[in-house]
Amino acid sequence: MSWKSIADLFADEGDVALLGAPMEAGSVTPGRCDLAPETLRRALKRFSTYNVETGEELDVAVRDAGDVPVQGLSPADAFAPIRDAASACTAEHKLTLLIGGNNAVTRPAAHGLRLPLDRIGLITLDAHFDMRGTEQGPMNGNPVRCLLEDGLPGANICQIGLAPWANTGEMHRDADAAGIGVYTIRQCIEHGILPVLDDALGRLAHLDALMVDFDIDVIDRAHLPGAPGARPGGMPPDMFFRAARQLAAQPRVRLVDLTEFDPNLDVSDISALTAGRWVCEVLAGFSKRP
Repeated sequence: MSWKSIADLFADEGDVALLGAPMEAGSVTPGRCDLAPETLRRALKRFSTYNVETGEELDVAVRDAGDVPVQGLSPADAFAPIRDAASACTAEHKLTLLIGGNNAVTRPAAHGLRLPLDRIGLITLDAHFDMRGTEQGPMNGNPVRCLLEDGLPGANICQIGLAPWANTGEMHRDADAAGIGVYTIRQCIEHGILPVLDDALGRLAHLDALMVDFDIDVIDRAHLPGAPGARPGGMPPDMFFRAARQLAAQPRVRLVDLTEFDPNLDVSDISALTAGRWVCEVLAGFSKRP
């Protein structure tokens, strides 16, 4: 008996778009995040459209918009191609899944929402503030700092899952001074991810559109070996999946990205299958939109 896979949801048209941004240049830890989009597409063939826990059958048409040709380009040179491709997808689709690539893809993706930055909200699930300095230009360690300098108000940003011993005091102080909502991994575990998300969404309730950056290194390294920045004590995978479902159900969320997955570091396809499950949960959340 054959089964229908998530890959079978790809169609010529649909409410959802999947766009690859295979950028590896500008990484603090050099690697092959550029391999992630194609690795993820292959992994989707291993997931059924049926959820035995809920009885739901996914029937969401997804257009594969291909990959932006940014392999080997610096984040500065890749900015316009990613921005323009994201803009084209968000103009035609209710939700765009942007598959990095390293975390430098987040900045052009935010600009691709086709709105003034002061009308956009950014939620990150990330072990890091991504607030390194910009003296040497954009990189995967500074997309949030870059967006602040571009004009995104700090009050429009919520950062969830921040890890101990993975950031600096200066970054934390700068985030607080900018008015960024800061939520540590301990807060997520002690209070639960859904209350944390409710608080973050409440802070951003006045904005027209939201983008969510799912930096996969927020997940505990024992469960996610394929991300150079993942640390012990990170987010449990189930919490990551619940966050994906909850956020994708929000109509104002126009774009989500998945970043920092390096297939060359993966073990037994653990990270690839985690990324694939993330797509399933995003589509499940999207299907619940009113």
